[in-house]
Amino acid sequence: MLPVIAQVALDLPVPRLFDYLAPTLTAADVGRRVCVPFGRKELLGIVLAVGHKSDHPVARLKPISQVLDDAPILPAEVLKLLQFCSDYYHHPLGATVLSALPTALRKPQPYTLKTTSAWQLTESGQRAEIPARAHGQRALFTLLADGAVHPAASLAAASASYRSTLKHWLELGWVSLLSTIAPLNNNAVVADIAPVLNPEQASAVEKISAATGQFQPFLLHGVTGSGKTEVYLHLVQAALAQGGQVLVLVPEINLTPQLTGVFRARFPDVEIATLNSGMNDGDRLQHWLAASAGRARIVLGTRLAVFTPLPQLALIIIDEEHDSSFYQQDGLRYAARDVAIIRAQQRNIPIMLGSATPALETWHNAQTGRYQRLSLTQRAISAATLPSIRLVDLRTQKCDAGISPALSAAIQQRLDLQQQSLIFINRRGYAPTLVCRACGWNAGCPRCSVRLVVHLRDKQLRCHHCGYAQRVPHACPDCGNVDISPTGVGTQRLEEKLQQQFPTARVLRIDRDSTRRKDSWATMQQQIRAGEVDILIGTQLLAKGHDFPNLTLVGVIDADSALYSPDFRASERLFSQLMQVSGRAGRAQHTGEVLIQTEFIDHPLYRALQKHDYIGYAKTLLNERRSASFPPYIHQAVLRAEAEYVQDALAFLSEAKAQASDNEHISLFDPTPAALTRKANVERALLLVQSPNRRVLQGFLQEWISRVYKMKANKLRWHLDVDPWEI
Repeated sequence: MLPVIAQVALDLPVPRLFDYLAPTLTAADVGRRVCVPFGRKELLGIVLAVGHKSDHPVARLKPISQVLDDAPILPAEVLKLLQFCSDYYHHPLGATVLSALPTALRKPQPYTLKTTSAWQLTESGQRAEIPARAHGQRALFTLLADGAVHPAASLAAASASYRSTLKHWLELGWVSLLSTIAPLNNNAVVADIAPVLNPEQASAVEKISAATGQFQPFLLHGVTGSGKTEVYLHLVQAALAQGGQVLVLVPEINLTPQLTGVFRARFPDVEIATLNSGMNDGDRLQHWLAASAGRARIVLGTRLAVFTPLPQLALIIIDEEHDSSFYQQDGLRYAARDVAIIRAQQRNIPIMLGSATPALETWHNAQTGRYQRLSLTQRAISAATLPSIRLVDLRTQKCDAGISPALSAAIQQRLDLQQQSLIFINRRGYAPTLVCRACGWNAGCPRCSVRLVVHLRDKQLRCHHCGYAQRVPHACPDCGNVDISPTGVGTQRLEEKLQQQFPTARVLRIDRDSTRRKDSWATMQQQIRAGEVDILIGTQLLAKGHDFPNLTLVGVIDADSALYSPDFRASERLFSQLMQVSGRAGRAQHTGEVLIQTEFIDHPLYRALQKHDYIGYAKTLLNERRSASFPPYIHQAVLRAEAEYVQDALAFLSEAKAQASDNEHISLFDPTPAALTRKANVERALLLVQSPNRRVLQGFLQEWISRVYKMKANKLRWHLDVDPWEI
């Protein structure tokens, strides 16, 4: 009798699977979790194949220690997607597969579903007669009369004394007490009524709905406030009506609760799973399992949710598809937007990408016909118009702690009108650095190639890259001068300045520091909508996805700094960011205004912003990319190395370059230190590879990386980044 051998994926940095004896397994167990011996350890793995052959002597194979769960945890569809990711991003298959699981499922132990008590009328209970004056009992009886199983929490609204009533009925044999799977959404919500769509919205819904059951990527290009979310909701409603599940991806955690509230109000009777890294392991597991079992019909999540098993998946929606948060920067380095498109293709379903400022790669695909473009050119609220954008010339206006006289006057005008203002600066802390005026010393991070940021309230200097912190010195450590001072402006300094200038105004700072506590951001949003805030100061947390009806002024501080960046994507990112934050103004009946402080009032980027002309500016940038041979007209990969000394990283990359085969369609550049060379006591270097043909590049990488794996890499780490977001 031939031995049964399972190929098991393990979370290890090697590009291979591991063979184990598995006499009890069959092909139906592919995707199942198992515990296996590995050296002196016991590791969790996923079965990827079951057969009778092995490249190793059968006598040397160890048996699987334990088979977990009653059924496979990953279906064939998701395993196929993960195989694609492993191949395309050239990441070990085992590490790729295990990274797709919730943290709780990566532990070598069985999982349990949360259950709750539930009640159901028995046959004798259905014949029971309830006294006419027992109003609470009659309401409870009416609720149970449909014969269905009702979770205990859903009965509380019928009667305040429902517990004692049910206990009495249980003794009489009128009800039975059952255990059922706990629903994800216990909180009762007021059902939202769907508004009537305008012609552009209705047309978008009609065209996407017509593609049901076939792969078709759509780009929904809508100006800020044009009602993209309402289009999402109507599409979800159509998919649910046909028995499908919907996956909605959002870029950041802080957008998930807001969107979840909108979806729950529209679909109060539908289980909605939310998946993001801000959830605890237990809750995330329960939501993942509900989606995997098909109970959760809607899944709202950040990038990792793209790998969630969804047996009835019928539609994928990606909100703010241009956002960099969809790029995973460690482990399996993937772009969730691109993976979602592959998943839709494999599943043969439509996928919609929504944005006011699409990524240039997405826009190029729409221009060339690979994606179907749908446009929303007007704001959804008929009284709302796009804000006017005014440039404040900093060459003629002197700023006080970042605030120009023109911006100060505009803030005062909004205070007089009892309207809200948002001051946007993408730099948290008090000031970007601490400087000695006498000798030129500035506070640098001892672990990174960056300056420490001043956090004056905590009397600390902090590194925003590695987390290093130290006390603010009383004097310059180089020359002893006590006249050292913060230079530049951050959110905390703006908060201090505005509170001094407008002492009666209610000022609220929103950045990563002020929103650390759980539920703090949700509380802040309630304050803003309740009119308890006059001036908001915020970073990119406030730039997108938020709708504050009384906010009519946006002031932008220090946007020019991005214009000096050597990154070829810097202009695209800045335009997108400014367009998004400008869109927070004037979303209801009040007219919005945006003031951008700049020394370059004639810059094409700012002129395009004033016209709200994404299409024109995208055309300009694509022409520049084409002439410079940048993406999307070239395809790139970066081999990165990290070592204690940058010379070691560069030497490794030079040897890796020497391992590459000659190919006239492949360009290999010389190894170079990374822009941020030192980070967290590790020095970094990179080697850029590119080709005008994606297929050629992939074939080259497959052969080349197999050779790199065989190189000695003592005391350093390396990884490959395909389609890098940053170089």
